[in-house]
Amino acid sequence: MSLATQRRVLPGFGLSLGFTLFYVSVIVLIPLGALFAKSAEMSWSDFWAIINSRQVMAAYRLTLGASFIAAFINVFLGLLIAWVLVRYAFPMKRFVDALIDLPFALPTAVAGIALTTLYSERGWIGRWLTARGYATKERWEQSLTIQSFTYPWPDWQGFGESWWPIGVAWYKKIALAPLGVVIALMFVGLPFVVRTLQPVLQDLSREVEEASASLGATRRQTFSRVILPQLYPALLAGFALAFARGLGEYGSVIFISGNLPATQIAPQLIIEKLEEYDYAGATAVASVLLVISFILLLIINLIQRQSVARAG
Repeated sequence: MSLATQRRVLPGFGLSLGFTLFYVSVIVLIPLGALFAKSAEMSWSDFWAIINSRQVMAAYRLTLGASFIAAFINVFLGLLIAWVLVRYAFPMKRFVDALIDLPFALPTAVAGIALTTLYSERGWIGRWLTARGYATKERWEQSLTIQSFTYPWPDWQGFGESWWPIGVAWYKKIALAPLGVVIALMFVGLPFVVRTLQPVLQDLSREVEEASASLGATRRQTFSRVILPQLYPALLAGFALAFARGLGEYGSVIFISGNLPATQIAPQLIIEKLEEYDYAGATAVASVLLVISFILLLIINLIQRQSVARAG
């Protein structure tokens, strides 16, 4: 074999690996290392006092909870949307398919302003909720305070309004409430689920579904036992991407949440500490959020790998 035929379009393994390690180090590892190095300058007691404060714990709780709920809902909505786009032909299908990518191109601050315009008390949807008595000033002044949180664990007995996932702020108001944070995170995370599922659905053979139907399986059985196992790894991947996007989202949330104590997410708290020149506090909050995010994403990836291995 001549030298010309041995040449490849891409460079060799050594050069490719070196460039990859350099890129990952400069873009990812060095900034994260600087973050942990800055946090290490504090004593353990000071670090614990910062991350264990009521405000920080409430921000962690809302960030993780809202991101998880938004990603979980997006799994079902994304599966439905991807299924319709792949399996059915209808007018303006290309236009609808292009709208899925709108959160990618739209500035997140613009998305936050649009959502606030819709769901505020004077917005098109928020005005309708307020007119039907779903929001009262007294109840909201009580629910939108840091005292409405129980600390450090929620009150499970009676499902009182002090626990934010079930409290009044989650089903009686959207803007300036945790429900608005969930809707904003659903908006920015939905494309990740849809675009992850679409290629998998396109590659699914319909002959398998026809064979299942010919053997007497119902539509529900065909979906749950034939189609869903093949979609499970993609569903986990889409959930992980949407969840990771929600953890670091800032622009679309800041307007609809109002940066109130009960609606303050961790990225907002980090920005607030940076504006106050509290760099130690900002790095402490960021480092804990980073560790929690990494652990959760690692667990999701391990589950996804096991599901792929079982499918193989």
